Amino acid sequence: MKKVVLAFSGGLDTSYCAIYLAKEMGLEVHAALANTGGFSAEELARIEKRAYALGVKSYVALDVTQDYYQHAIKYMIFGNVLKNATYPISVSSERMSQATAIAKYAEQIGADYLCHGSTGAGNDQVRFDLAVKASGDYRIVAPIREIQKEHTQTRAYEQAYLEERGFGVRAKQKSYTINENLLGLTMSGGEIDTWSAPGEGARGWGGARAGSTA
Repeated sequence: MKKVVLAFSGGLDTSYCAIYLAKEMGLEVHAALANTGGFSAEELARIEKRAYALGVKSYVALDVTQDYYQHAIKYMIFGNVLKNATYPISVSSERMSQATAIAKYAEQIGADYLCHGSTGAGNDQVRFDLAVKASGDYRIVAPIREIQKEHTQTRAYEQAYLEERGFGVRAKQKSYTINENLLGLTMSGGEIDTWSAPGEGARGWGGARAGSTA
């Protein structure tokens, strides 16, 4: 059986990927979380439990906080780099550290495939794809990007797919995707994607991460 390393965050997208890779593609799934500083010890424990509940063959948490700081954060601090002169470039800046760390892990275990949960709507897919291709000869699998070709409401589709197979979805994950690291926190989904003000469900997120493209 061929191996795939899944960039895993424990959120809706990567939970869907874990089942899809095993059940639909017949791959041996090895989940890897690349931690850039946005997880508490409790959240890391919850994510590991979630990974094994989804049936992955193995799970590992890779600490890439120093790499992320040395190759990205410190230069943005030195240069006072802010997007639109307003907020730190937290998510896009972490992707290279995450993708290269996961690609190195894939090499260590002899994986044939590398999977990420990026959609086809933004630049994360490009960051992951290019970093992986620069790191080795892997076949890249991006299930969320593919289902967008047939389903406009991808989160609803993923939720139904998981629940039909007996896997629950946390209430907040049904609406939001959260990315948090040493530098900051970003959120998408729900009313935010319609350019409306965040509702009460989007507040009070400090120290927790509900979803990702890694």
